[in-house]
Amino acid sequence: MLPLTFIYMPASFQGVSTEAWIGLAYVSLFSMFIGFVFWYKGLAQGGTATVGQLQLLQPFFGLALASWLLHEKVSIGMLAVTAGVILCVAGTKRFAK
Repeated sequence: MLPLTFIYMPASFQGVSTEAWIGLAYVSLFSMFIGFVFWYKGLAQGGTATVGQLQLLQPFFGLALASWLLHEKVSIGMLAVTAGVILCVAGTKRFAK
């Protein structure tokens, strides 16, 4: 990625808006830094295997939030794939014991 960074880096950062810099700072601080703190704390408390399996349910929550908050259209195919992921997670948790 480093070579691509230098290849596609603009000659000047003057064209980058303040909103873009604020967005970059927000994603860097909250999503990447603070998010990892809580993620690793959750892994330590719940166990890597358990929390890792629950992480596989993220597509379901993401789909539900996109539909509810952003009013995204949810197709039958999206629901089928999400249901498949949930069934796989439930199956691994049930048969892992």
